[in-house]
This record gives sequence, structure tokens and C-alpha cells, in this order.
Amino acid sequence: MTRPVAVIVGLIALDALALHLMGRRLWCSCGSPVPWSWDIWSLHNSQHLLDPYSFTHALQGMLLYAVLRLASGSRWPNVRLVLAVLFEVGWELVENTDRVIMAYRESTIALNYHGDSIANSVSDVVTFVLGYGIAMRLPVWISLAVFAATEAALILTIRDSLLLNVLMLLHPVAAIKAWQMGS
Repeated sequence: MTRPVAVIVGLIALDALALHLMGRRLWCSCGSPVPWSWDIWSLHNSQHLLDPYSFTHALQGMLLYAVLRLASGSRWPNVRLVLAVLFEVGWELVENTDRVIMAYRESTIALNYHGDSIANSVSDVVTFVLGYGIAMRLPVWISLAVFAATEAALILTIRDSLLLNVLMLLHPVAAIKAWQMGS
């Protein structure tokens, strides 16, 4: 198991280096050492280690575990894990391109989104791995219940979730955006 861990650490380091080369900040420009920001409407969102969207990355880990498990059965668990992390790191890099940042601003409620800090992106990958590990260890029905409960909690608390975020990014619905904005 040490080889996959080393590969994952390397992928996370590659994510941090690539974001640095893209001009992303290491940490929130506010300089506050607080590791979290729970206000999705502030400039602190996606700048500290944890924010409400950290839960969506854990859910992504759970989903990708399910997809890879369905595709390959119980074969190659270490390869599946590394592929999943490679996918997440790839998403983190795509998510922080100017094109995707603009798409988030135009199509979702992330009006002030300016990309992730390096610390936030690294934390997103770690929470993704935690979600993957949770799905790997829990029975399917409990994983589904955790997924549904987390989606519901996010919808009730921030009017957003993994599934809403994907929907609004790929196919924006004006009525959903108005509801999310509190209109």
C-alpha cells in the first residue's frame, strides 16, 4: 500500500505546483490562519482549507469509487484509487482555469469565485480521498444514505450541492439559480 500512497502524494504535489504555476495563491489573501470559511458568499470561499464545498469533494470521491467499482469489480483496488485521485487532481486543475472560473460565475451562484487557493485545492483532493475511503469501507446502502443526507444538508444550508453544482455548470436552469440566490 505504500506505493499508491506515494503516487497520491506525488499527484497532490503536482496539483500544488501546477496551481502555483497558474498564479494561484497559497492561502487566502486575508492572511487569517483560520482553517475554514463557511460563508459561500464571501471572498474567503475556496481560499481556506475547508469550506462547505469540501463536502462535495468527499461526495465526488464516493461517486468515483462506485463508478470504478462497477466498472472493474473488486479487481485492482490500488489502481482504481490512483486513477480516482488522478481524475480529482485533473478536475482541480481544470476547475481553476480562467474558462471554468468564468463559467462558474456566469452559470452558478459562485458569483465571486476567483479560483481555489493552493491550500484549498490540496484539501479538496484530501477530502475526495476521504470520501473514496468511506465508500470503500461502508456497505452500499449506507454509502447511499450518507450521500443523500449530505446532499440534503448542503441544499438546506447553502442552497447548493454536488448534483446541483454539476447541473448548473453543465446546463444552467434560471429557476434554480434564482432559488439559490434567494430570489
